[in-house]
Amino acid sequence: MKNKRVLVVLGGNSGERKVSLESGKACIKALKKIGYKVSAFDPKKKPLNLINKNKVDVIFNALHGKEGEDGIAQSYFEYLRIPYTHSGTISSYNAMNKVISKVIFKKKKIISPKYFVIEKENYIKNKLASLIKKNGIKFPIVVKPINEGSSLGVNICKNIFFLKKSVKYLFRKYTQLIFEPFIGGQEIQVAVINGSPLGAIELKPKREFYDYKAKYSKSANTVHIMPANLKTSKYKEVMQIATKAHNALACKGVTRSDFKFFKNKFYLLEINTQPGMTSLSLVPEIAKFRGISFEKLVLKILLNAGLNR
Repeated sequence: MKNKRVLVVLGGNSGERKVSLESGKACIKALKKIGYKVSAFDPKKKPLNLINKNKVDVIFNALHGKEGEDGIAQSYFEYLRIPYTHSGTISSYNAMNKVISKVIFKKKKIISPKYFVIEKENYIKNKLASLIKKNGIKFPIVVKPINEGSSLGVNICKNIFFLKKSVKYLFRKYTQLIFEPFIGGQEIQVAVINGSPLGAIELKPKREFYDYKAKYSKSANTVHIMPANLKTSKYKEVMQIATKAHNALACKGVTRSDFKFFKNKFYLLEINTQPGMTSLSLVPEIAKFRGISFEKLVLKILLNAGLNR
C-alpha cells in the first residue's frame, strides 16, 4: 500500500478554505512520515476534472465546506474512478443539507431541534413573527444557512428586531435559511470512525457559542474537556446516538456529530463528514486520548478509501 501515490485535495473555494489548507498540510506531513508518495491538489487553482488519474492511486479528501463536503468533489472522484476517503456523494450531500439530515434523523428517532425553513424568494418580513409562533419556536432563535459548515453564517438572535436584521444580511449571500430554537446546556461532540464510536469531547467556549473563531483561533481560549463530563451511562448514550446518525446517513471514514446536552436529553445539531484535521481539531484530540497518534488516525482514514461510497 505504501507504494501507492496519494493525492491530498485541499484548499478549495469555500469559506473554510484556510482551515482546509491547514488540515491538508497536516495530513500531507503525516502521510510522508508514514512513507507514502504524496502530492497536493487545490481546486481553487485548477478544476477537479484536471486531476491526472494516471498519476494517482488514492485521494485523501481534506476539503471542508461547499464543493468539498457536499458531494460535489466526491462526484468528480467517482467520475475519475479514483478511490477516495470519507463519505460518498449522496451521504455528503445529505449530511451537509441540514434539512435533509433532520428528516433522516427524525425517521431514525434521533432528537434534533425543531425548525422551519424560509426561501429567499418567499420571504415576507412582516410574516416572520407569525411563522415563529406557528412553529412553536421561542427566542433566542438560531438562524443559519441550510448548507454551510464551521458555524459560518450562524446568528443567535434574542428578539425579532435582531432576527430580521440577520435574515436580511444572510439573504444577501444565501437562498435558504433554517430557523431553530437555541438549545442551552453542554456542548458535546462525538467522533465516529469506520462505523465505530471513538470518543466524546466537551467544549466550553468563552464566546457566545462555539462559532468559527472559537473553533479555530487559539486566542478564543475555548476549553476542551476530554472525555466529556457526563455520567458513564450518558457518555455511552451519546456515543450510540452519534454512531446511529453516522450509519443512518451511510457515512464512511470519520464523522463528527455536534450535540447539545440539555435537561437530560441529547439534541443532535448536525453531522460533519469532513472533520478538521488541524492542531486545534477535535477528532485528532479524541483519537490521541484513545492512544491513536495523528499518523495512525490519518492511516485509518486512508485505508478506508474506496469508490461507490
